[in-house]
Order: sequence, then structure tokens, then C-alpha cells
Amino acid sequence: MRDALLELVEARSPGDAIPSERALCVQLGVSRPTVRAAVDELVVAGLLVREHGRGMFVAAEKITQELVPEHSVFTVARAAGEWSSRILEFRTLPAGARVGRRLRVSPAAEVRYAARLRLVDGAPMAIEHLHLPAALVPGLTEVELEQGDLYEHFRDRHGVRVGEAVQSIEPTVVTRAEADLLDVPELSPALLFERLTTDTEGRPVEYVHSVYRGDRYRIVSRLALGPSASRPGEAEGVQGDHHPGFPPGDLTSRGPVSFSAHGVVRHD
Repeated sequence: MRDALLELVEARSPGDAIPSERALCVQLGVSRPTVRAAVDELVVAGLLVREHGRGMFVAAEKITQELVPEHSVFTVARAAGEWSSRILEFRTLPAGARVGRRLRVSPAAEVRYAARLRLVDGAPMAIEHLHLPAALVPGLTEVELEQGDLYEHFRDRHGVRVGEAVQSIEPTVVTRAEADLLDVPELSPALLFERLTTDTEGRPVEYVHSVYRGDRYRIVSRLALGPSASRPGEAEGVQGDHHPGFPPGDLTSRGPVSFSAHGVVRHD
């Protein structure tokens, strides 16, 4: 039943209707609970959407970003669609113990905090919470956070050149407040990004954690076995130029980027 539904999805475009559960039962000769279970699975996977009183439709395409693309220059590739930002909150406040540790500043040091809603083609995609040392960007404005590339503003307006970043990605679910902003049901699956960015002098310039919609955002990895790998199955020297969760734009470093991951590989 699931394969039959996938064929229907693949033969249609985003927004197209698919037959009702009753029609699918007759067409495929299966019971209503079987159809409903398969539809529920594809709804959770973000391939189908139900609209009350209207029926079932092929979901909008997911926004795709490559984790390690082909080029060797460290740039942040633009994801699909037209990205924009809306400021939810912008203020100066003490760093506190947790953020202070990450930015290597005193808990009493001032940071510029911004929460912004990231949109793609006008649709909400992510919520970002940024913490920036106020001493490095004293004149930062809301306009810079809403328009253009933030790292370009760092470089051109504040003399801060981004060098590298360490980022983690893990699954999560959205809270009620996040669900309202992202236009998804409460407890919907999401991706949690946490990133610490340093400049070319090694100073932390940005700590950010972001929640991305799990039904509209996916990560694609390109893996390669480096020539210096010491034994079969061990890849070294994997190079690329993009990490997901960054605002679209370019970083300034020209060196290669390595990627490593820790986790469990499942074979379904």
C-alpha cells in the first residue's frame, strides 16, 4: 500500500490532489484501515498533507542542502528557494553562564540577542536564536539581520571575518510556541542545529541554535574515500564547502572543510 501511494506521489506535482481513502480502497482492493495507516505514514514523512474538508495532497518539495558538495572552497551554498528573515526579538542582555561559556566571555558581558524567523518563498522554515558579543558588533541593526547575508555584514560593516564553525545536528520536536511560528502541529519532528562560529583570529563571534522544520528540510551528504585512507571503510580527507543550517551566503576561509559524524547506522 505504501509503495502504491509513493507511485501516486511521484507521478504528481506538489499541491496535486490524490484520490480519497475510499477511492483508494476500491482502486487497490484493500481495507480502509490499511489505506489510512499507509497515508498516516506518508503524512508523518512529509510526503502527503491532509486538509480538512478538502482531501489529501502531495506535500510541497523539501528544501535541500548538501552537507559536503563537490567544491573545495569553504562557501555556504544557497539552499533552494528565496530566503528571507523576520525579526521576532532583538535586544542586548547579559550573556549568562551558558552562553558566556560558549562565547568565552564573562556571564556579565553584554551580548546582542536576536530571534528571527527564517522563511523560504514566504513559508516559515526555521527559528534561529543568535547570540553575538556586543563588543564585536556594537552597531548591529535589525536591518542587517533581516536583509542580506549576516556574515557579509560582519565583514563589511564590523570588520569581523568569519573563519570556521563547529555545528551539531540532532532530531527534536517543536514546542507549541514554535509550532505556531512554523505553521506545523505541536510536537512535529524538527532538526535542531547548534553552531559556534569563530573569526580568523579564533575568537567566538556567534553562538546560534536553530529549529528547522522536519517536514520541509532535508540534508544530503556526499561521502568519498580519501586517497590517504589507512584501511578499508575508513574515510579521511573528505572535503566540501557547505554545512546546513547556515544562512545562505559565503564564508571567507579558503581552506578545505572536513566532516566527521558519530552515530549508529541502521539498515532497514
